[in-house]
Amino acid sequence: MRDEDGLRLGAAELGAELGERATLLQFSSAFCQPCRATRRTLSEVAAMVDGVSHVELDAEERLALVRELGIVRTPTVLVLDARGRVVRRASGQPRRVDVIAALGEAV
Repeated sequence: MRDEDGLRLGAAELGAELGERATLLQFSSAFCQPCRATRRTLSEVAAMVDGVSHVELDAEERLALVRELGIVRTPTVLVLDARGRVVRRASGQPRRVDVIAALGEAV
């Protein structure tokens, strides 16, 4: 997960392939109401932007990764570039415009 550029996430850590241009990685929990709204927002943005995928992980099922990444609340969204490097991070329910702006840093 770490290389000369720092932390990188890939299919092995995510359980899914990275997007061709960027990946919206969402950490959620079962009873988190804002997580459901975040899922809709990120899915919509991923569908609008070519080469962007949305991956949602259950924080409770992925505790080792949650600890390594310092995730302290759900939802937390990481924007990964094509190589899996974290370029942006936010906690709480994001606005669509903010997600699109964050993708600008990744692509």
